[in-house]
Amino acid sequence: MTSRNEAAPAPRRGLAEKRQAITRAARTVFGRDGYSRASIDAIAAEAGVSTRTIYNHFAGKELLFRTVVQESAGEVSDAQLDVIERHLAKVTDLETDLVTLGLDWVAALTTFADHFALVRQINAEAAHLPKDLLDAWQATGPRRAMIELGIRFGELADQGLMDAPDPARAAQHFVLLVGSEVTQRSYWGAHPLAPSETEEIVTAGVQAFLRAYAARPAR
Repeated sequence: MTSRNEAAPAPRRGLAEKRQAITRAARTVFGRDGYSRASIDAIAAEAGVSTRTIYNHFAGKELLFRTVVQESAGEVSDAQLDVIERHLAKVTDLETDLVTLGLDWVAALTTFADHFALVRQINAEAAHLPKDLLDAWQATGPRRAMIELGIRFGELADQGLMDAPDPARAAQHFVLLVGSEVTQRSYWGAHPLAPSETEEIVTAGVQAFLRAYAARPAR
């Protein structure tokens, strides 16, 4: 029994909490060191657990990496789906709504900085990573969001607000026009641009997009 002058022992963390600590630490370490250089020892130190605890939850480094990549990508795509819903569910001014959509879309680079640190490492090591892992990452994250964006552009075309015979391709063009320059110049969010620069890039991208996809006047 603990006396009044002795500190009570810290409560033991539950399995779910330990797993969360491990995946959070792994995301940090993989994002910092990449897959090849990251070690289970470093992840254990970051998580404040033993290596044995990690192996109790994950069979090895590859499974942990796969889990972290997919869970992280899922979080970002969930946020992107929310952005699409907020800005395209009810369009009042197409250009304005697309600009605000674009700004929120590229804001993910800083909002989810730990995820995009991981993405930088994935891109650097892609030739040495299993293709099924890369495909699973795309399906859970970027591709999932792009599919939804294409669906919404198809709906806008049906409403006569856009001329988009191939809405899925239009979605790809939109993200390239509003996001690729921000992504490249910020090095995937490692060195964020000034807000004014980002807004200028996104606005110009939307204007270029609308020159291709704005609804044509009825003849």
